[in-house]
Amino acid sequence: MSERDVAAKADAVRAELAERESVLVAFSGGVDSSVVAALAHDALGEKAVACTAKSETLPEAELADAKRVADEIGIEFVTVEFSELDNPDFVVNDDDRCYHCRTMRLGRMYDAARERGIETVCDGTNASDPGEGHRPGLRAVEELEVFSPLLAHDITKDEVRAIADEYGLSVADKPSMACLSSRIPTGLEVTEERLSRVERAETILRTWGFEQFRVRDHDGLARIEVAPEELDYALDADFVRAARDHLKDAGFDHVTLDLHGYRTGSVSPAAEDDTAEEGAADDGDGDFLVDDVFAQDYPTRK
Repeated sequence: MSERDVAAKADAVRAELAERESVLVAFSGGVDSSVVAALAHDALGEKAVACTAKSETLPEAELADAKRVADEIGIEFVTVEFSELDNPDFVVNDDDRCYHCRTMRLGRMYDAARERGIETVCDGTNASDPGEGHRPGLRAVEELEVFSPLLAHDITKDEVRAIADEYGLSVADKPSMACLSSRIPTGLEVTEERLSRVERAETILRTWGFEQFRVRDHDGLARIEVAPEELDYALDADFVRAARDHLKDAGFDHVTLDLHGYRTGSVSPAAEDDTAEEGAADDGDGDFLVDDVFAQDYPTRK
């Protein structure tokens, strides 16, 4: 990956966007959608809009961060609201959960675009995404004919981060963040109670300074995953006590620390992962419920 090649791809995206009268960017505030928003703002100025969809699966902290990044870019920021929990196909939490979520979310984006006389809706799908396993959210993108400029111009995840660096975006190195429903094992219904206690639990970890983590909700059992380099901190006695007390206050019956550390998609369909933005929440490679959390063979002392 040369700087010249990346710059040429970014120029090509700007040129193609400039040919459109206006665009609405499905905007999560993650690095992919932020780069699309920055390129669109460069190409179209006030005719580019960043739109974030508020729902029960979007943490309040992520919504606030999206607004901050949009201000950083200088692009107009709007929000729409909907509830995935109104759709029983989403609530049942099967292998197509992300497809149903993305369909609803992008449908609201199209509603917002029509209200503003905008014909083109863009998203942050990049060229690395299609090769990352089971990604039902991408099917919704294709069916709704959303324009994915990063994918169209073969811009990979590493190149997205390089472009973000060129723009000086604060999210250039931001870890991927799937929606809260990705913390609930496939087959266990997505409910407002479960989403709320996961959000409260992850707010506690964020307050303690953890950067790469998940709190998985196994029907009342909280399984904390943190990055390997943060594991020592998670084993600190003061944090252990705080996590136990605060997560129980958040609504969990039991609190555990996963010694494997943070892994993308440890509760959802095989080969899926949680790197997708803007509500795709494609998060997988486990597909087990509470009684299977520790169902592995471990060596024992004789």
